[in-house]
Amino acid sequence: MNLQDAVFNWLQISIVAEARPDDLAASETRDFFETILREDHHLERFVRMADEGTYTVEYEEAGGVRHTKRFDRELAEQLLTDINSNPKYNNTMIDI
Repeated sequence: MNLQDAVFNWLQISIVAEARPDDLAASETRDFFETILREDHHLERFVRMADEGTYTVEYEEAGGVRHTKRFDRELAEQLLTDINSNPKYNNTMIDI
């Protein structure tokens, strides 16, 4: 998996895991993508921040090289929107 896809997948599932703290599958999937970022892409640190229209992911490679990627907020939150709109996965809706 390329770095761009891994970062975006981690971002989406971290949004879901935060919004759904009792969703074990979401937290396990977030952990899986964190492992990919650490082991396959040698990232030492990665964090996400949100503003009105974007999410920013800052990450640091081994050796201290820092990078920033920005993603459209609506696209980043789409997985959570899809999960919330599917009654199979919900007893209640969660606002984002």
